[in-house]
Amino acid sequence: MSGAVWWIRRDLRLSDNEALQAAMARGPVLPVFILDPVFASPRYDPASSRRYAFMVAGVRALAEDLKARGATLHVARGKPLDVLRELLATTGATSIHAMEDLSPYARRRDAEIAAVLPLELASGVTVHHPSRVLTRQAKPYTVFTPFYRTWRSLPAPRPEDCIPAPARIPSLPPAAGGTTLPALESPPGFPAGEAEAQRRLARFLEQGIARYDQRRDTLAEDGTSSLSPYFRFGMLSPREAAVGALSAMTAAAAASGAETWLKELVWREFYLAVLFHFPGVLKKAFNPSLREIAWRDAPADLAAWQQGMTGYPIVDACMRQLLHTGWMHNRGRMIVASFLAKDLLIDWQHGEAWFMDQLIDGDPAANNGGWQWASGVGTDAAPYFRIFNPVTQGERFDPHGHFVRRWVPELAEVPDRYLHAPWTMPALTASLCGVEIGRDYPAPIVDRAIVRERTLAAYQAAKSRVA
Repeated sequence: MSGAVWWIRRDLRLSDNEALQAAMARGPVLPVFILDPVFASPRYDPASSRRYAFMVAGVRALAEDLKARGATLHVARGKPLDVLRELLATTGATSIHAMEDLSPYARRRDAEIAAVLPLELASGVTVHHPSRVLTRQAKPYTVFTPFYRTWRSLPAPRPEDCIPAPARIPSLPPAAGGTTLPALESPPGFPAGEAEAQRRLARFLEQGIARYDQRRDTLAEDGTSSLSPYFRFGMLSPREAAVGALSAMTAAAAASGAETWLKELVWREFYLAVLFHFPGVLKKAFNPSLREIAWRDAPADLAAWQQGMTGYPIVDACMRQLLHTGWMHNRGRMIVASFLAKDLLIDWQHGEAWFMDQLIDGDPAANNGGWQWASGVGTDAAPYFRIFNPVTQGERFDPHGHFVRRWVPELAEVPDRYLHAPWTMPALTASLCGVEIGRDYPAPIVDRAIVRERTLAAYQAAKSRVA
């Protein structure tokens, strides 16, 4: 019997899926999802990881979508090479089709499998593959702006390029064996699956994109698309999203907001390209002159940051949002990352790891890129001497304190003028608010009067050692 295995990885969708289309072109299809033991670490433990739960719920939603089209999802547990070899032997399938993943582990895994099995990879994780967005000297970009210009100079995706979900999927007979998915529900606030991703995209394009450039940094009134978890697991096609953004740019009222959002989509592709061309960034700073910073060993400060108990309300509100929901506003990510690396002078890799533990949308490329940017050690990084002030960041992006009061209820009665620096409240005001700094809410764990000098000295010393 001829036919093909559709190996599902980071493409939990039926629409605009080139791997699925390539598999269907070979005949009947066996859709397969493999629970890889490589990811069976505490970070991916179903009991503790909301990201794992979101993924599993997405796989379950995809299984229902496949069932409605006449196909049965086969779920297996084991080393992908062993599982796929067995499936080819028992089903009669003659090829394996998967969407290319760009992470170092995925590329090693796929190379190992392609050496012995008929594995064919399709595009789809990005609109333009990293190998296409290069300088005139055919070298990878390390700065976003020229990357974006070149990305925009390539043929723009069109609506007709997006492949509709098939109405029916000719299916191979169900494979023997297999396993069941863990009984996990999608985290609150983020229903998993392609249908939800499509609903969110449509709602954002209709209601949110026109004012995206004005509202995206406001913490209390979330003006973001909140689509990052769906991109993370391929429940939404980046090409469909880019087509939506480009279409919105043709309307004068939405042009500015749409272009700003398109740039955010391209930032995602930029960080994927950096990881593709420079896989070593997952283990060290991209900038070699800043790999030997004398970070502080301060476990108590790190724990206070993780738990949202630093004494800086905007930082604590963002960190508590992460703890409770598994998600954080992008402006918040920049604020808390700068605070850890530059205010506390704690190694950015501790923050990167904590985010990967907590985030529903935790993606190695975007997470690593964001942390290296915020700490000033990566490609296209914020200058190392740029240090966010958490007080002014709070005043600017949560001016009425709605976001802080939601996540830091100890400060609910504090007047706006003191909310982002509550230690400055007069004693009488604090008493009337029913909050004592140091008892009901932490005193600041770092004196910002020393921050800039200490951080600049540490970064400059590292650069001097390399020079």
